[in-house]
Amino acid sequence: MAISLAERTAQLDAEQRLLVKADQDLDEGRQRIRDQEDRVRELMTGGHDTQQAERLVSLLKQTLVEWERHRVLIAQRVAYLRQEVEAG
Repeated sequence: MAISLAERTAQLDAEQRLLVKADQDLDEGRQRIRDQEDRVRELMTGGHDTQQAERLVSLLKQTLVEWERHRVLIAQRVAYLRQEVEAG
């Protein structure tokens, strides 16, 4: 069953909103990493154990990589849907 142009357009709109949200999430994630790295430096300066704080930085960075991969998938879907809508 073929999907109508209206349905494709609705899908495109939804995916574009997801792409905007993914960009916002990535920006916020990068800020969280910077904030946590600042905390690690503060702990180091204070002579505190930083092992858990550094582990959190590592986990945040790993999560960010996955979010970036997800964003790529969304962008690819947007490009595909845009092409489908433009082809009409």
